[in-house]
Amino acid sequence: MAFVVTESCIQCKYTDCVAVCPMDCFLEGPNFLVIHPDECIDCSMCVPECPVGAIAAEHEVPTGQEAFVEINRRIAQSGKWPRLSRRKAPLPGHEDAARLVAKRHLLEEG
Repeated sequence: MAFVVTESCIQCKYTDCVAVCPMDCFLEGPNFLVIHPDECIDCSMCVPECPVGAIAAEHEVPTGQEAFVEINRRIAQSGKWPRLSRRKAPLPGHEDAARLVAKRHLLEEG
């Protein structure tokens, strides 16, 4: 089992979670982060660090967010996104984006 980044992260990309990850298993896309499921050790240190509650255990992903288990896995295993191991500033407009509920259509997998 691994932890999963869900929809709340889209267009915010807070990286407080990255700063505490002992395995450096976060990958960074244009407007979203994912956790590499094969590298996550289930320590849960990232969960309380996310200011928008975007991280959940794979078996506890909120209803309606189940697709993000596969999204994290697919993107992580594609090798397209670089590893992120340090904290960065959130995206411009993150305050407004944090209040949005349905953001999946904004996900950039580039």
